Amino acid sequence: MSPHTFDRIIRIGAVGALLLGFWQASDASAAPPAERTDALIHLVRQDCGSCHGMQLTGGLGPALNAATLANRPREAMLATILHGRPGTPMPPWAPFLSESEANWILDQLINGFPQELARAH
Repeated sequence: MSPHTFDRIIRIGAVGALLLGFWQASDASAAPPAERTDALIHLVRQDCGSCHGMQLTGGLGPALNAATLANRPREAMLATILHGRPGTPMPPWAPFLSESEANWILDQLINGFPQELARAH
């Protein structure tokens, strides 16, 4: 591959990444589809709840409610959700969540996280 072709591929990739970033940023506050919303509620209630308390009122990790989250910078909270906290039990959730989904979860935590829906077995 010639250096010119390689440079062109890099530029096209950079433009694509930039456009994807704009698209994701514009969609950050949109609610996920209903099926994914149910899965996210289950994830937070079960997986996050295992450390933050099944009612999200605190445990090994702090409470995840409006009072606890009120004065924390949103970007820091999103970074914690997506990238975890090294040296603590808080894992990174980025392999399982998009930034848009993490924003939705944070909005729900601040406004009162929904209960899980009864699931048919």
